[in-house]
Amino acid sequence: MASYAAEQLKDKGNLAFRNGSYAEAEDFYTQAIQKYSRNPLIFTNRANARLKLQQWDGAVNDCLKSLEITAAGTAQNHKAYYFLAQAQLALHHPHEALSSALTAYEQVRDPKPNAKIGPRDLEVFSAFVLKCKKAKFAVRDRERLRRQGDLRAELEGLLEERRQREVGSVAGLLERGEIGQVEASVWGSSLFFSFFFFWPPFPRLAFFSRFSLATSSSTSFLFICYRRERTQEAHETFTRQTADLVTVFASADPTKVGTHHQPREVPDHLVDMITFEPMHDPVITKNGHSYERATLYEHLKRSPTDPLTRDPLTIDELRSNFGLKAACDEFWESGASEWIGDW
Repeated sequence: MASYAAEQLKDKGNLAFRNGSYAEAEDFYTQAIQKYSRNPLIFTNRANARLKLQQWDGAVNDCLKSLEITAAGTAQNHKAYYFLAQAQLALHHPHEALSSALTAYEQVRDPKPNAKIGPRDLEVFSAFVLKCKKAKFAVRDRERLRRQGDLRAELEGLLEERRQREVGSVAGLLERGEIGQVEASVWGSSLFFSFFFFWPPFPRLAFFSRFSLATSSSTSFLFICYRRERTQEAHETFTRQTADLVTVFASADPTKVGTHHQPREVPDHLVDMITFEPMHDPVITKNGHSYERATLYEHLKRSPTDPLTRDPLTIDELRSNFGLKAACDEFWESGASEWIGDW
């Protein structure tokens, strides 16, 4: 039976994924899909493997296919939306990523019967929603500065474009096989030297028992590590150069630091993790989580539980968070109300 054969291949893919062999896992999932293409979980699992391999477009396609199959039934598919949001954010589409992340968060917050929700899913998903919202806000802020004819914003935009090109070029070269025997081998030799001479003996033995340097799987492993290192280098270079740019402009014209160059940022600890908006009157739960008072009161009317932990919670157990309230007041008094609409 085709569905049974596909399930067996999916299980092999799951095992390979747990062992960190993401390329092998992707191959098993692909074989499973070729056997039976109506199981949304296989597409979701392959999307997760492709995220690990930084194959963003492939991950998007798999998530959309998984959601298409799920739409024919009644089950929810929060993982597909979550993986879709990750791929969209990596492709620099924060608006779409935020929409997908919010859908995933809402499905976990108000799950359908028999939905499989992990104990930390709500906390993880809400943190990712906030990450997407901050990315969307950063894009809007750069656009605002650019409209003002701001040179710094133009230069930051050029740095961002270069970062995207570098990350995209590494992925493209690896997928086309144009980085292989030469550059990746040199990098792999450097890794081998560091690993053999500087790591303790037991991790070395465990490593070589699992990844033989003569096998194709080890080559795939080295390519994945190579891609991740090059991508990380591009991100670190962008962050460092952007910080240097801010310092240079602040030194050249200190008067602008207090005007339109003033950082527009919403600190994470001031954000209500139900609405993802900055708080005015925070209250704290017995588990140490803080929320906007009115928002949490409304939530407790529907469900007497902590929104993140699902532990039982009543209004009588809430306490005003005076320390956080002072920080919120300072934030709003800094003029945040003039631009918070962009958030």
